[in-house]
Amino acid sequence: MKILIQRVKQASVTVDDRITGQIESGLLVFLGVHEDDTEANIDYLLRKLVNLRIFEDENGKMNLSVQDVKGSILVVSQFTLYADCRRGNRPDFIQVAKPEKANALYSLFIDKLKGIGIHTETGLFAAYMQVNIVNDGPVTIQIEN
Repeated sequence: MKILIQRVKQASVTVDDRITGQIESGLLVFLGVHEDDTEANIDYLLRKLVNLRIFEDENGKMNLSVQDVKGSILVVSQFTLYADCRRGNRPDFIQVAKPEKANALYSLFIDKLKGIGIHTETGLFAAYMQVNIVNDGPVTIQIEN
């Protein structure tokens, strides 16, 4: 499982001209599911995500987590995080989990995140989405498990 995290001032996801998720200050999280992923991968990534100190403290140092700043998280499914571009010019997605498994783990990730008590919004799994962000910093971090 892989997440790409962007610290944002605001972010939203639109599907068919309808906003499905929208946040103000917090994190935009793109989530990719590998064919070998399990629930254990979710638990590890959630611990890292909610405790990652990438928000500035009163001294301008990245020392605070999304929980510390009471930020929100927008989670968007993103199978292309597992694109393999080593051969040719067309990405290969052979490592991506099948849609049923990916959706189940994506949904579980969201449920567990909400269970932690962080305001969480989402995109729509397997939909064609437009993602609008105001990146803060910019700060972009990738974590894989």
